[in-house]
Amino acid sequence: MHVYPFSAVVGSDDLALALSLCAVSPSIGGVLVRGEKGTAKSTTVRAQAALLPQVTEVTGCRFACDPAAPDPACPDGPHPGGAAAQTRPARLVELPVGATEDRVTGSLHLQKALSAGTAEYEPGLLARAHRGVLYVDEVNLLHDHLVDLLLDAAAMGRCSVERDGVSVSHAARFVLVGTMNPEEGELRPQLLDRFGLTVEVAAPRDPQVRAEIVRRRLAFDADPDAFVARWADAEAALTRRLAQARDRLPHVRLGDDALVAIAEVCAAFDVDGMRADLVTAKTAVAHAAWVGRDEVTREDIAVAARLALPHRRRRNPFDEPGMDESLLDELLGEQPPEPDPDGPDDSGPGGPDDSGPDGPGTGAAAPDRDDRGQGSGPATSVAAPAEPYRTRLFTADRTGRGAAGRRSRARTTVGRTVGERRGDTGPVHLPATIRAGALHRGVLSDLPESERTPRPELRRKVVEGREANLVLLCVDASGSMAARQRMTQVKTAILSLLLDAYRRRDTVGLVTFRGERATLVLPPTNSVDVAATRLRELPAGGRTPLAEGLLEAAETIRRHRLREPDRRALLVVVTDGRATAGPDAVARSLAAADRLAAAGIDSVVVDSETGRFRMGLAARLAERLGAEHVPVGEVHADALTTVVRGRAA
Repeated sequence: MHVYPFSAVVGSDDLALALSLCAVSPSIGGVLVRGEKGTAKSTTVRAQAALLPQVTEVTGCRFACDPAAPDPACPDGPHPGGAAAQTRPARLVELPVGATEDRVTGSLHLQKALSAGTAEYEPGLLARAHRGVLYVDEVNLLHDHLVDLLLDAAAMGRCSVERDGVSVSHAARFVLVGTMNPEEGELRPQLLDRFGLTVEVAAPRDPQVRAEIVRRRLAFDADPDAFVARWADAEAALTRRLAQARDRLPHVRLGDDALVAIAEVCAAFDVDGMRADLVTAKTAVAHAAWVGRDEVTREDIAVAARLALPHRRRRNPFDEPGMDESLLDELLGEQPPEPDPDGPDDSGPGGPDDSGPDGPGTGAAAPDRDDRGQGSGPATSVAAPAEPYRTRLFTADRTGRGAAGRRSRARTTVGRTVGERRGDTGPVHLPATIRAGALHRGVLSDLPESERTPRPELRRKVVEGREANLVLLCVDASGSMAARQRMTQVKTAILSLLLDAYRRRDTVGLVTFRGERATLVLPPTNSVDVAATRLRELPAGGRTPLAEGLLEAAETIRRHRLREPDRRALLVVVTDGRATAGPDAVARSLAAADRLAAAGIDSVVVDSETGRFRMGLAARLAERLGAEHVPVGEVHADALTTVVRGRAA
């Protein structure tokens, strides 16, 4: 199999540098590569693995023990001094997103348990990645239970297995490298902090660079051998440079002034904990060794901070990651260039006196509050949401069978074991399988050879836990919602529901309706950040095509069921219940609600109607949907407690 040469990768210089620094100093903790699809993230990571120095291990040890310092608690040990050793290339172990827990940590050797009745541990991917690289493509899509395993192993440097009669602990020190597309969802903060460095990758916009990328890729596809040979000298030079930097690393001096500068930078960017200081210091030392210096300079600290701090900056879940480059330059004494004295002044176009792209007075138009017509052009307004809050928990009815999550009750692969079953899929119930095997052997002993049957089939766990859902928001953006105070309250409630979906690992989608039609603003996605951005930009104004909104929501759920039949949908309709667009608007809306109810779609109606005199149309809509009716003020978790106490009093 041919591996694309690392030296031939045309792309982010920061990515190549971050991977090289982790190769120089594996204790940095690995790299998280964030970028849009098609930016050679996986290609670059796999190519860099070929440059890593070889690993010397005890011959026959399944846990890659170093002969110079073997693990005293190695399950294959203890290894005597002077044990036979062998050398092999460093491993790049890939952790699939759909891997099972047993495959990652290891488990009971099932064949030996069933045939010989002995309990023997079979190592998993964490054991194989020891002293190498553990690579997770689409790491943001990794299931929560696997994320927890990685957190424990990365923090402790060991993998411990305590289940099904197995009690094993072995070393698991590896460089964690992950790639992800932010549009498909973000990482949990705990796992994000475990990555030493982070790099943002984007496709180049320079036509010459893009043409060179295509040229090299076509050359590799046409003749891989010739292409690899063409870059062999550059690859060898990189390997030598990595080896020289590793040899220089222990001799690089990190002075007190440099340490204080690192602490000042980390404190100024308000990062949590001390891991940022440690990673920045290690990265600065590695960078000094990489460029051939014997002492850490402020240039090394600046490079390290740009790689180690952006993903650790304290932020709200919907804030964009990043850092203030000018503040970093100021802290390290690097002044920005003086502004051009002949540049444009503040009074010209685009200056502070302009209120819009076409001059004064071209900002947002006044809201259309009568909700009866659009005229030649519907007036719209864009209200900003307030700070999100903790919401009530809305769940789907009954028991589902979707992917593990934190919302609705379901039969999943992770959770509490409530029984056993026969079958070909699902996690193996080892105790039940072994019991069945023992009973089977006892029955066979009383039968003649000709009547004996093969081994009994495996028993599978019946596990009950929580599943993730599709939370589809269907939002009324008509003129009746355009009053700024009402739209701010509604957007804040929706943003809070998005935050709740982020924490519960749900898929989210956004449908809006205004004027004469409904629009799927955001197809179902795991990225609630994108949904929050679309929500902030959502205008309000025009008539209320409620029926069109409900029908678009039904069609969106139908298409999503074809792709993910086990993921149940939870429809959240945010409206005041008025339907004013088209003939028989109310009757068509109620018919659409009946269609959703007949399809068995679980729904919640968030009633945005406010004021002293209310028509109660949203409550009527909720009744036809078979949905829970929740006033917008009661979406807040604390508000429900207040309402219940008030009614009791």
